Amino acid sequence: MGEFKVHRVRFFNYVPSGIRCVAYNNQSNRLAVSRTDGTVEVYNLSANYFQEKFFPGHESRATEALCWAEGQRLFSAGLNGEIMEYDLQALNIKYAVDVFGGPIWSMAVSPSGSQLLVGCEDGSVKLFQITPDKIQFERNFDRQKRSAIHKMIVDRQHMGVSKRKCIVWGVAFLSDGTVISVDSAGKVQFWDSATGTLVKSHLIANADVQSIAVAEQEDSFVVGTAEGTVFHFQLVPVTSNSSEKQWVRTKPFQHHTHDVRTVAHSPTALISGGTDTHLVIRPLMEKVEVKNYDAALRKITFPHRRLISCSKKRQLLLFQFAHHLELWRLGSTVATGKNGDTLPLSKNADHLLHLKTKGPENIICSCISPCGSWIAYSTVSRFFLYRLNYEHDNISLKRVSKMPPFLRCALQILFSEDSTKLFVASNQGALHIVQLSGGSFKHLHAFQPQSGTVEAMCLLAVSSDGNWLAASGTSAGVHVYNVKQLKLHCTVPAYNFPVTAMAIAPNTNNLVIAHSDQQVFEYSIPDKQYTDWSRTVQKQGFHHLWLQRDTPITHISFHPKRPMHILLHDAYMFCIIDKSLPLPNDKTLLYNPFPPTNESDVVRRRTAHAFKISKIYKPLLFMDLLDERTLVAVERPLDDIIAQLPPPIKKKKFGT
Repeated sequence: MGEFKVHRVRFFNYVPSGIRCVAYNNQSNRLAVSRTDGTVEVYNLSANYFQEKFFPGHESRATEALCWAEGQRLFSAGLNGEIMEYDLQALNIKYAVDVFGGPIWSMAVSPSGSQLLVGCEDGSVKLFQITPDKIQFERNFDRQKRSAIHKMIVDRQHMGVSKRKCIVWGVAFLSDGTVISVDSAGKVQFWDSATGTLVKSHLIANADVQSIAVAEQEDSFVVGTAEGTVFHFQLVPVTSNSSEKQWVRTKPFQHHTHDVRTVAHSPTALISGGTDTHLVIRPLMEKVEVKNYDAALRKITFPHRRLISCSKKRQLLLFQFAHHLELWRLGSTVATGKNGDTLPLSKNADHLLHLKTKGPENIICSCISPCGSWIAYSTVSRFFLYRLNYEHDNISLKRVSKMPPFLRCALQILFSEDSTKLFVASNQGALHIVQLSGGSFKHLHAFQPQSGTVEAMCLLAVSSDGNWLAASGTSAGVHVYNVKQLKLHCTVPAYNFPVTAMAIAPNTNNLVIAHSDQQVFEYSIPDKQYTDWSRTVQKQGFHHLWLQRDTPITHISFHPKRPMHILLHDAYMFCIIDKSLPLPNDKTLLYNPFPPTNESDVVRRRTAHAFKISKIYKPLLFMDLLDERTLVAVERPLDDIIAQLPPPIKKKKFGT
């Protein structure tokens, strides 16, 4: 792998927002997730659970409900009293409709998928018709005082103690007329809707049962509690030969440390999320046909996009938060040591800049130029560009005014290696090239989306010579543009899985692309075809342990002096692929390619393979080369995140 000096950075004080609600789409096998800061994410469960889309949050947008309708249409509602629909191609909000009922606490779609119902703070339920372009108000159901068919009163008794108030946190209505309720008394209760009577009650927790979701076949459901426990109920025969069935609590799972605010039920898994920020996917083993990585528990904590950029020339890191940016200068050392030693710092890391945004919108993306003289970031409505000046230990910041309106709502920002050009991908599918000189800018060109589409470009890569620009959209396609001639050069053949990271190698201008199924391709931009190495990889195939990794590759880079090396990482490993060595087969040890040091050189060469993997740094949010012998690794330990969350509900332990 080679020997590197590593800056091990742990001062990126990033805390993901808690998960408020989830919604599963059975038709597309996608999961929508909303967080407490208003951010909405879309995960493609068929693409190795990759977070393929996200919509930035907003301070006034507290989302309380999500639902899918008419196939691929996604709606949300919340405490601002509005229903919003999301454009899943352009990655923006299509429109927002005020329902005039105060804050919205719940939302559901009709079985036909053509109507939306929302429950409002004023006690009303409002019905909307879903039209091809929008939603249209249809009917208002006011709070009923005397005309209700049945009134089901939940038991206020909790562990033998009478409680003054019991809150029903969720209900499910089954096709056979059964109503299931979950409440603050820790109970799951079954009701007969025809008579309004209680059929059965399960006391499952010493705290609130906050969420419920039922499988499409109505033979299974899942609930989440404030204690962090998820319970699974199944409809099973009373006896082995009986046609009569009953609901039985089968499995409890403790994968959360805090409140489970929301749950979902896919055909093969139980999905949960809450205050501890983790999205947990727990497979139902009896539903998984092939025991591969689909059968493994998944816990997704960090976004599948980069929040960190680096100025190699000045040894700077730019950290992106929801409403501010932080600029840090790395520390340094004059000490030396052997492999594995921790070297003392002669100069500590410096916090140079805290750049706070104005307004309620979250930051979508940000970037610092390689020279360290420019910072750019974008929100939904505004694009910001700053010029930085350094004088000894002082730094001054000057904003570039009068940015053109077509640059707003950038989804990706990237500087050229010489810091003279800025590439901006807008949410309308256009790619803009901006010339930077001194403290000013000039718009040079805009590559418009192909065939009149508005597919947003989410990933950008530029060659070190500045001649080539690659862009990947929300689908699996990658387009390569000639920056000098200002035209489309080629399109990489389509692949079934979305792109998670890509980069262009210096000298060769080979484009390396990583996909969510853990495949890695190398495409020659000058030759407009896959390289020989890439064809060899596809013919032989990757090691099965490589393909079973459940976190996507989020960054690719190259060694300036070793053209055969590809450097890449995900959240739990850093890898160097040496293209000069043979690929490992399934009988080879993937994670331990080094034989004992007392082995002969002949044996060492025979057992060596192309993959050199390190799992020392994790969770790994960013890793890159600063120079040919220096790496920077940004870690975010999960214990540090948990320590900043509100305390969980205390549980009484045995014997105390």
